Amino acid sequence: MTRADVTEQIIAAKIKKGIKWADLAKAVGLSKEWVTAGLLGQMTFTKEQAETVGKLLGLSDEAVRLLQVVPYKGSLPTAVPTDPLIYRFYELVNVYGLTFKELIHEEFGDGIMSAIDFKMELTREPDPKGDRVKIVMSGKFLPYKTY
Repeated sequence: MTRADVTEQIIAAKIKKGIKWADLAKAVGLSKEWVTAGLLGQMTFTKEQAETVGKLLGLSDEAVRLLQVVPYKGSLPTAVPTDPLIYRFYELVNVYGLTFKELIHEEFGDGIMSAIDFKMELTREPDPKGDRVKIVMSGKFLPYKTY
């Protein structure tokens, strides 16, 4: 069994049981964004967290153990994503990437925004013209060091 197999089991059990990502996150005690990323194979769970998810979804002991193994991060199957929703994020970085870079460097200096010391919140923003997706990302600024 691989971590990808565990992800497939999680998705199948989630659908079968009618459980939402937010429900699983609440049971684990962490954000829906982090728990969802973890259950999709991008984060490492503690033994307690993995066992909680395992009980809710009816996962095997092997699957619960694999949730505790540090995964290979980065899960897109192709360099340019083909899924329309994920592609829009790729497009967003292509269009606004240089803007992000310039404004971060102007505000903070030469460095990067961490994807390790990172938080994200995704919410629905009601709008009379059609609801909007609101994503707030917050990453620690990591300056490049001289040596």
